[in-house]
Amino acid sequence: MDRALIIFQALAEPTRLRILRLLREMELSVGELAQVLGQSQPRVSRHVKVLAEAELVVRRKEGSWVFLALGAEKDLQPIFSALDHWHPPESEDEDDLGRADRQRLQAVRNVRMGAAEDWFEVHAAEWDAIRSLHVSESEVEAGIRHIIGDAPIGSLVDIGTGTGRMLELLAGQCQHALGFDRSPSMLRLARAKLEHAQTASGEKINLRQGNFYALPIAENATDLAIIHQALRYAQHPAAVIIEAARILTPDGKLLVVDFASHQREELRMRDAHVYLGFSDQQMKDWFHSAGLDLVSTQALAGELTVKMWLGQLQSK
Repeated sequence: MDRALIIFQALAEPTRLRILRLLREMELSVGELAQVLGQSQPRVSRHVKVLAEAELVVRRKEGSWVFLALGAEKDLQPIFSALDHWHPPESEDEDDLGRADRQRLQAVRNVRMGAAEDWFEVHAAEWDAIRSLHVSESEVEAGIRHIIGDAPIGSLVDIGTGTGRMLELLAGQCQHALGFDRSPSMLRLARAKLEHAQTASGEKINLRQGNFYALPIAENATDLAIIHQALRYAQHPAAVIIEAARILTPDGKLLVVDFASHQREELRMRDAHVYLGFSDQQMKDWFHSAGLDLVSTQALAGELTVKMWLGQLQSK
C-alpha cells in the first residue's frame, strides 16, 4: 500500500503527468523539458525530483549531460494504460496543452536531428574511416562474422547502412540484401561501392532511403537485421530496436554493433553522438521490450570498447 500511495501522490499534479508522457516519447534533459513545458528549470527540477523519488523517472548521466528517462516498465505500464484509456494521446479529445507539448517536443527533436543530418552530409565520404577510429574495422568485421556464424542467411536488412560496408561484407552469405539510410549522400556512396556486388543468389543489393523509426518494409520480412555503428545517433534507441524487431521473421535475429558506455563527451559535439555508448543492461531491457532474447554478446577492447549484442525474436 505504501508503494501505491507514493506513486499516486507523485502523479497528482498535471505537470508531472505531462513529463511522463514526454519521456515516453524520448529521453530529455531538464533544460529540454523546461523548453517543452514552458516552465522554469528550477520548477521542472522540483517535479522531476518527486517523480524520481517515486522511481517513475531515472537520471542517466552521459559525460557532462544528464538525461531523464522512464523508470521500470512494470510500474509505468499500468499508468500509461490508464492514461491512454482516459485521455488518448493525439485524439480529438486531446487538450490544447497536450497538442502544444507535442509540437514543442517535435521542435526539440528537429533541432537534434538537424544537427546530426548536417554532420552526416559533411562527413559522408569519411564515414568508413570515422567508424574505425577506435577499433580497427577489420577486427570488428571478424567479430561480426564470428557472432552471426557462417550459416546461410535468407534475407538481410542493414539499418543505417552508411556506405554499405555490412552489405558488402555479408552479401555472399545471404540470398537477399537490403540497406536503408536516411542520408542521400550516404546512399550515393553506397550505390557506387556496391555497383557490382551480388548476393549468393546472384541478386543485386538493394538500397533505399528510410527512417529507422519507420522502415518501409513489411513485418516478418528479414532473417537478420543489423544496426552497425548507427544506434548511438538515435534519439529513441528503444523505438529503433522495436522497429527492427517488427521486420524479423519468427526466430529472426538482430545484431547491434556500437560502443560500450563511455564518458568521451567531445564525441557528442564533434561527431554528433546522441548516446555515449550503451550498457549491457540497457540493451537487454530494450531487447526484452521488443520481444527479443539477448543470446550473445562480444566485446572488442580499444580506446573505446566496441560491443556486439545479438538478439533473437522470442518464440510465440
